[in-house]
Amino acid sequence: MGKKILLVDDDTDMLDIYKPVLEKAGYNVKVAYSGTEGLQVFQEFGPDAVFVDLSMEHFDSGFVLCHKIKQLPAGADIPVIIMTAAGHETGIRFSTQTSEEKNWIKADDYLEKPIAVHDLVQYLDDKIFRDK
Repeated sequence: MGKKILLVDDDTDMLDIYKPVLEKAGYNVKVAYSGTEGLQVFQEFGPDAVFVDLSMEHFDSGFVLCHKIKQLPAGADIPVIIMTAAGHETGIRFSTQTSEEKNWIKADDYLEKPIAVHDLVQYLDDKIFRDK
């Protein structure tokens, strides 16, 4: 199989939709349903990219998981992307446009949910793995 993707979200319906489509596009996909499980799967699976929901078992679980992944030697250079609807729900917008913002949220990018599955595949193909 192709590049390894880890999806971490407590929304099982979302994972049930994204996983098979990403697999059909040639990606090897693992899922986790909490920040705690996400860290364990990250360490066992060694993904090439990680998508993390912001609010899972706690409102900031995604930030905490991103921080933990980026502290690991294996996670320092792995693209970690937050996918969340929190911006729509709270009006607070997050950004990864500057190095300060990336350092604060410990993620390489931020995507607003909902994101169409074909857009996610294109994002991976064009932005994450284009030159790899």
